[in-house]
Amino acid sequence: MIGVIPKSEQARFVKEFFELFKTPWELYRPDRVYDVIIATGDRLPEVSPRLLLVYGPAEKSIDARIGVSVRRRLQCAVVNNRDALLPIYREMAMFADHSNGVACVTAESETAGIRTGLSGSTVIRLGYDLFDEIEHLLSSGQPVENAHLPTLEIHIRMLRQWILEAGIPLIEIPPTPAGHSFLACLTHDIDFVGIRNHKFDHTMWGFVYRATVVAVRNFVRGRLSLRRLVRNWLAVASLPFVYGGWAKDFWEPFEWYLDVETGLPATYFLIPFKRRSGDNVPGRDASRRATAYDVSDLPHWTTTLLKKGCELGVHGIDSWHSVDKGREELTRIAAVTGDSAIGTRIHWLLRDANTPAVLERAGYAYDSTFGYNETVGYRAGTGQVFRPLGAKTLLEIPLHIQDGALFYPQRLDLSEPEAQGRCQILIDNAAKFGGVLTLLWHDRSHAPERCWGDLYIRLLRTLKATDCWFGTAGQVVDWFRKRREVRFELVETEDGSACACPCYDGGEVVPPLNIRLHRPRHEGNDSAMSSPDTQDFVDIPWNGVSRDEISQLLQESFVGPSDPVRAELAS
Repeated sequence: MIGVIPKSEQARFVKEFFELFKTPWELYRPDRVYDVIIATGDRLPEVSPRLLLVYGPAEKSIDARIGVSVRRRLQCAVVNNRDALLPIYREMAMFADHSNGVACVTAESETAGIRTGLSGSTVIRLGYDLFDEIEHLLSSGQPVENAHLPTLEIHIRMLRQWILEAGIPLIEIPPTPAGHSFLACLTHDIDFVGIRNHKFDHTMWGFVYRATVVAVRNFVRGRLSLRRLVRNWLAVASLPFVYGGWAKDFWEPFEWYLDVETGLPATYFLIPFKRRSGDNVPGRDASRRATAYDVSDLPHWTTTLLKKGCELGVHGIDSWHSVDKGREELTRIAAVTGDSAIGTRIHWLLRDANTPAVLERAGYAYDSTFGYNETVGYRAGTGQVFRPLGAKTLLEIPLHIQDGALFYPQRLDLSEPEAQGRCQILIDNAAKFGGVLTLLWHDRSHAPERCWGDLYIRLLRTLKATDCWFGTAGQVVDWFRKRREVRFELVETEDGSACACPCYDGGEVVPPLNIRLHRPRHEGNDSAMSSPDTQDFVDIPWNGVSRDEISQLLQESFVGPSDPVRAELAS
């Protein structure tokens, strides 16, 4: 059991952190004995755990006792822990060269974290505040330049490493379903359902320009093949026939996606009301946010998508700032799905600090807006579904990969090989850290003038070659919601010791959770410490059976009554 001594205002951030690092913990109680204590508060009682982690840029009462002194403080920095880069967004202290102990976290040539000892305890003194960093990541998010770093997951990994290297075993429910290393969520924002709805308007002329002039430029740059160049020109030449109903509308999205995603569930975010650009839209092109269709124009396709196991969500217009309009938009889509558990992604990814609370009051089950328009990666620093600040029930499924961010000239402007390489890094990170990888491919991205369908097919092929679990956004959020409902309770084992046992009162979890039992790495084991991703653990699949059954499974997983892992799981 981990005891936590936070600052008074940090309680909700502590709780959310331990929903992501799902391991036994509680706020510090003086009558308890803890193997691990994490402290960010200003006052630290006399404690002697096996491992004491003290975070914060301000001087702490323990600093003089362990011989540590603060050299200087700075705002924002990137620290290094065994070649893992970790951005720090709030204030951070650097420690003086004469401080006792061994540097375990550095920033350039200075020390930001020290490992030392005190009265039989291993003490790690960090110059930043862990829970302040969590607050920043889950509210403001990361700047574009750090989007590639799963910062929150690195915080978790470092804490886990320090616990195990102190010789302390750990029980955890990782963000990975049993039999899978991560989850994958395929999503589509439907802004257009055909070019037939656009005659001699900005959308049509924009398409003609990009499919001719811009296409030639991209061909010269080596970004467009001759085959695709000809495909674009033929699409422009076919416009009179498309408008006349004599040729297929090449912008129609649903048939193509259902074909390439055969057997895979996907989530389609649909516009609830046509010709509404919305209020409070920034920028001079706000009027272009209005669409020429809404969900009422798609009776055939909505029925087909639901029959194919796909999910329909709200592509919100004003729900990001208005409870009443958000509820109106939700009702519009719910009337089609027959389900009140509806999620949303806001059109143009508009949001502000109040958006989670507004969406929750409007009745939404989840949101998937927290991502980037300019790049791909981890705005919240994580691949896990989390509860955004300001919400009590609403969950956020973060957005990681967006097609337009990869290819638009004013954004990353990548070639296809470069875009595939950038996406592969995120896929590899998902396999390493778990969580969900959320992809957004827009309605007409497979068609002329974009022609981004081939890359999407390759990404699907790559994902299917992994052991990921595919789910709609709603299914992914439901899995994480059930994981969040698990709590840890101390139960007595047959030999009289205590074991931290997961308890869950909900319905069956599908796919099952993993109960992961980490065996410790002892300090001084150079091979273990130099390979932070090398794990020694046992996974027990669990779909939510009774406490007695899972307690028995836990006991059977150990070698015997004297096994140190079993004994040290007690508080």
